[in-house]
Formats: sequence, C-alpha cells, structure tokens
Amino acid sequence: MFSAKQARALAAPELTLRKVFRNMAKERNHDHAFEISFFESVLSRAPGYTEVVEILGGLYTQHGRIADGLKMDRKLVKLQPANATAHYNLACSLALTKRKADALRSLRQAIALGYRDFDWMEQDPDLEALKAHPNFLALLEQLKPQS
Repeated sequence: MFSAKQARALAAPELTLRKVFRNMAKERNHDHAFEISFFESVLSRAPGYTEVVEILGGLYTQHGRIADGLKMDRKLVKLQPANATAHYNLACSLALTKRKADALRSLRQAIALGYRDFDWMEQDPDLEALKAHPNFLALLEQLKPQS
C-alpha cells in the first residue's frame, strides 16, 4: 500500500502530516487518488484534524472536485473561525462555484482577520470570476500597498 519512502515518512514521529504530504507530492510517480484516499482515511478517524481538512480541501480543488473542496473549506472555517487563510480559501472555492456575493463576504472576513497578500489576491486564478466586480476591486484597493 505504501512505498518504502512513504512508510519511512509515516514512521518518523517528528514529521507532521504536511511534511508527509510534501514528501508524497515530490515523488515522481505519486498517485493523486492515493493521496486523497490516504487523507480521507485520516479524516474519518480524526474529523477535527484541521491540517488534514486543509490538505484535503486543496487536493480536491486541484483535481477538479470543487464541491468537495468547498465542503472542506466550510468545515475548516467552522473549526478555525479566526483563521484568515481559511476564510480566503473558502472565498476561492465560492468564486469557483460562481457564488460571487458569498465569495466577497468571505474575502472581506479574511481581510478583517488579517489577510494581507495583495499580490496573490490580484493574480489568484481561483478568484477570476470576481476580478471585474466593483466590490472585489474595492477590496484590492483597500489592500494595495501604500507607496
């Protein structure tokens, strides 16, 4: 089931799941279905494991499972309501599903909680559906670095 490298990574207690995930992703022939299955299995045993919820949300979205990614992003926001990045990721998932008003609301919350990555927000392809919206442009203006 696990490659020797994956088994060693899992056996090393000092490694976090994020490091295991990075190690799995670096392998040349890594299997995305395996990664998703692995983290789903972990989540079924530990439903409040926020790091796994975040990883799964990203994996689902990367592999076109937008509704599943949205579900994980909503779950992460419920588990960590003060996490600005979780709100930002939720906004991205909402934008990908064309729920513009909800996406803008989540972006405003992310900014209120401290999200400040203007450059990424401006170029993030997940937010493409919002880029011509006046409220999105106003949020960008709010974050724009002062020179």
